[in-house]
Amino acid sequence: MPGPADEDGTGEDETGAAAAGYRPLLFSIAYGMTGSVGDSEDIVQDAFLGLTRARRAGTVVADPKAYLTTAVTRLGINYLGSARVRRERYVGDWLPEPVVVPADRPGPAEYAELSDSLSMAFLVLLESLSPVERAVFMLREVFGYGYPEVARITGKSEVNCRKIFARARRHIAAGAGEGGAPPPARQAETEELARRFFEAAAGGDMDVLLRMLAPDVVLHTDGGGKTQVVEHPPAGREPVLRLVLGLFRRCRQLGVSLRPAWVNGRPGAVMYDARGRVASVFELDLADGAVQAIRSVVNPDKLGHLGPVSDIARRRPPG
Repeated sequence: MPGPADEDGTGEDETGAAAAGYRPLLFSIAYGMTGSVGDSEDIVQDAFLGLTRARRAGTVVADPKAYLTTAVTRLGINYLGSARVRRERYVGDWLPEPVVVPADRPGPAEYAELSDSLSMAFLVLLESLSPVERAVFMLREVFGYGYPEVARITGKSEVNCRKIFARARRHIAAGAGEGGAPPPARQAETEELARRFFEAAAGGDMDVLLRMLAPDVVLHTDGGGKTQVVEHPPAGREPVLRLVLGLFRRCRQLGVSLRPAWVNGRPGAVMYDARGRVASVFELDLADGAVQAIRSVVNPDKLGHLGPVSDIARRRPPG
């Protein structure tokens, strides 16, 4: 006889224990759909609660992984339908909530399935897709599901899923051609390049920074209208260099510190104020021995899952 299931769906029976092992995959699917750490965790939790309720009602779930994957995907589609209006009203650049793993230790299990395909640049590209297109594209392209499985999970026909995927891939290819992220360099190279970049920025070394920036480098900053950021993403070595040097000069004056981290599978850093509160998260796109793009999340609403949030960058009310 199976043992009782806990309220979170991870019961003591063998089936429940096995289902709990799917959390990393489920989180990755939810995060790929939503771009939100907190909402992804809620979606995964809701999926497990649904599994628990189904079992308590006497339903035999022969394949918990399929059940949970379907639940998470459909919850993600529903989430995107309600989030679409909020995204359209978003102030300034939109970036996903950063998934941060300290550079000196492995990440938590929930983030273990995150791949380079869930970088910030890729998630921004996915914003051009409809909720169903995003689900089909993620399941097929990122997680390697076959069309029969994608059809079952999304509730669409296999023929329809093939058409949806082809359409989504065209949208993604068009967006990537307009400034998508370049292929990443090897991990050892990116770690060293990121270290030198942040050291040069913190030390105000203009010559080193200038040599490290790609000619068409771009700086994206997500403040959500709540922090003081540049309204239009600057592009090119000189504009980006001036902004980076100005930012780090002000940070030195305020006693801000920087800690290396892996951000969405890419090298980056977390910025802390003098009281140890999170002020910003940086992610770097590195390729061909240069920094191709810098992405910075400053919106306090997207940093709370990392700890207490700083107020040094908050937009001050007039007067």
